[in-house]
Amino acid sequence: MRALTVIPGRSDSLAVEDMPAPDTALGDVLVDGVAVGVCGTDHELSQGDYGWAPEGSERLILGHESLGRVREAPDGSGFAAGDLIVGVVRMPDPKPCGACAHGEWDMCRNGEYTEHGIKSLHGFAAEQWRVRSEHAVKLDQALESVGMLMEPTTVVAKAWEQVDRIGGRAWFEPKSVLITGAGPIGLLAAMIGAQRGLDVHVLDRVNDGPKPQLVEDLGARYHSEPADKVIDEIQPDVIIEGTGATPVVNAVLANPKPYAITILTGISDPGETETVDLGTINRTAVLGNSAVAGSVNANLRHYEAAAEALAAADLGWLERLVTRRVPLEKFAEAFTPQDDDVKVVLTL
Repeated sequence: MRALTVIPGRSDSLAVEDMPAPDTALGDVLVDGVAVGVCGTDHELSQGDYGWAPEGSERLILGHESLGRVREAPDGSGFAAGDLIVGVVRMPDPKPCGACAHGEWDMCRNGEYTEHGIKSLHGFAAEQWRVRSEHAVKLDQALESVGMLMEPTTVVAKAWEQVDRIGGRAWFEPKSVLITGAGPIGLLAAMIGAQRGLDVHVLDRVNDGPKPQLVEDLGARYHSEPADKVIDEIQPDVIIEGTGATPVVNAVLANPKPYAITILTGISDPGETETVDLGTINRTAVLGNSAVAGSVNANLRHYEAAAEALAAADLGWLERLVTRRVPLEKFAEAFTPQDDDVKVVLTL
């Protein structure tokens, strides 16, 4: 079968290769690949920044933003031939740690988890793949054109869950949310904020292209001013930070709103420095009972929540997030950024 592969740790090794059929050890459900989303993680893997191939394989099949159709599934699995399916990216570690043993593998404590297309498990950028039935989610058939958005939606579904859990410390009725970053993660976080009936604000550095209109069509407000000015203006109850840009992180940590909750989902580059007024940040957090939490990856309930959020969204709006669809064999085009890109998808 044809698959997009990389030699982990080696730059410029990205290639479509003939790979063996997926091993039955990977799961009891055999899937025909439909599409995969391409994200920043895939770019970093292609550059050799990190990644781990499965034991016994030099190459790693990429792709963690999956979408496929079931070819074969055992009785009682909950799946049948023709079902639209998405595979969960992270698998619990084999030991397991306490979190993984309790179904919270996104919160793995010992780092021994594996991840499809990233860490020690082949991914989904292949003509066929396998997944365990207990680590997969069925999608509404109407979402075939946008189902590869499921995985990034799980990331923000988890972020919103963290907002609710932290807010539950005391009375909590948030009115406004600021999303920093208008990439797929930010736009999908804004979509869920709009579904919750909040006053949604999205901050990004560009003023043209499709992003401002996508935000406006959610009934939200788009900003491109400096982050500290936007925060001072709206004083959001909730911030979901998706850029990892240190000036933006600095600004969101200083949000003066009492009981503000900030969820960090963007990952900064090591070594980036920023002058930070820790005195003001600490004083504001303590006196305001505010909270900051990091959030990454997702477990099964976040996939289920994401499926519900996508099913409730406007399909035409979701389709506009996918700004380019590139055939597998022309993968290099998908990994060459264009100015108006929001989400680039490889079709399988």
